[in-house]
Amino acid sequence: MRDQVRLIAYADRVGGSLRGLREVLDGPLAGVFGGVHVLPFYLPYDGADAGFDPDDHLAVDPRLGTWDDVVALARGHDVTADLIVNHVSDRSEAFRDGDPGMFLTFDKVFPHGATADDLLGITRPRPGLPFTRTTLGGRTRLLWTTFTPHQIDLDVDDPAARAYLSSVLRRLAECGVTLVRLDAVGYTVKRAGTSCFLTPETFAFVDDLAAEAHGLGLEVLAEVHAHHRHALDAAVHVDRVYDFTIAPLVLHAVFTGDAAPLRRWLAARPSNTVTVLETHDGLGMIDAGPGDRGDGLLSAAQIEAVVARIADNSGGTSVASRVPSGVYQVSCTLYDALGCDDETFLLARALQLFVPGIPQIYYVGLLAGRNATFVGDAREINRRRYTRAEVDEAVRQPVVARLLELVRLRNAHPAFAGEFSLPDAPDGELVLAWRNGDATAELRVALARGSWRVSVDDGVERRTVADGCATHLKKPS
Repeated sequence: MRDQVRLIAYADRVGGSLRGLREVLDGPLAGVFGGVHVLPFYLPYDGADAGFDPDDHLAVDPRLGTWDDVVALARGHDVTADLIVNHVSDRSEAFRDGDPGMFLTFDKVFPHGATADDLLGITRPRPGLPFTRTTLGGRTRLLWTTFTPHQIDLDVDDPAARAYLSSVLRRLAECGVTLVRLDAVGYTVKRAGTSCFLTPETFAFVDDLAAEAHGLGLEVLAEVHAHHRHALDAAVHVDRVYDFTIAPLVLHAVFTGDAAPLRRWLAARPSNTVTVLETHDGLGMIDAGPGDRGDGLLSAAQIEAVVARIADNSGGTSVASRVPSGVYQVSCTLYDALGCDDETFLLARALQLFVPGIPQIYYVGLLAGRNATFVGDAREINRRRYTRAEVDEAVRQPVVARLLELVRLRNAHPAFAGEFSLPDAPDGELVLAWRNGDATAELRVALARGSWRVSVDDGVERRTVADGCATHLKKPS
């Protein structure tokens, strides 16, 4: 099951618990997914950052279940779980009563002070500087807080911090997890004179942590949400790396009919990827953008055009977040971003499913979910809750039923166990092809017309198994 399509979901938002999530996977989604990434289920799952700031990384939130429920889920599905490597919660016992040396302070990175250029050069996915004034070990210190003031960065060079991370790895392995996602790993090792993101020392840390994980029977997935060159750099250090870059490229392609940027990426991207169009944080943009060197797959103007089209398609309900180098991400469901047009939605999914790697589909996107209202965190737009009855209703939608058939094809057809190719095609068209002996599968897309067709051949006859025409794409931009 390791290369089959995977679902990514919060247990509390699909089924209400770990057991409820398993019942959804074994019920209305039976036979669809080979694996599931369960977003943080630790205690508590609803802290300051939707579970990415657990008080106890070694405890399952009892409102969701127990470690036995994780074991039960792993019996039938490859399970991915998060190792939150960069930080701990300021509510955690590790922070309140642990070794102060575990945590990263300003003076550890800048023992001789820092210039304005040093500080302005720090990469951070939030506005402002990553420091919080806090009492630690009986002293007032300036702690490094990359994300929020409640998420205290670890000093991963410290033995106590490494022992803490090792204990979490062991627990995940003991409970049947097969793939561990290194959350925010690019920020772990900061060094003066650098951007403090994906430093050479970070890669050394990843190599060491991956070796430890492999010794426990775990594979390692790196989350690197930044300019696409960073994914290329990280791919050689881990078993899998996210391909966030395809999302803005697919959106640009279906909105404009311009396949060239996506084609360039398909020819250059690493093969050991987990492919995504949307995540629990929204639709990533920065990965394909120009970055600080101006060498993006899309220009700043092209990214802005994608963002504007998403806003138009969603009726103005999407929210874009920005960093100094450009648009970071857009909070919006994929279905709303594509104007709630079934054929465009299925076209985008077909492109994702034909790209090499492990396709991962976010639960809201699977169910053709709409933007939710929110208070505070705009990311809640794409984090709606589904009761079991709502899941049952959603999978009966014709668009979802057609998507599930595409997922089953990707999982089962023998061509996808073979070789991928990207045949030549006229401007505005794409052909993505797989071959394994006599078995073939081909996705042919005419972007200018919005038409697409999936054909397969099992060595007996060639037949069309899915097609569509996204007529709304013809409207003037």
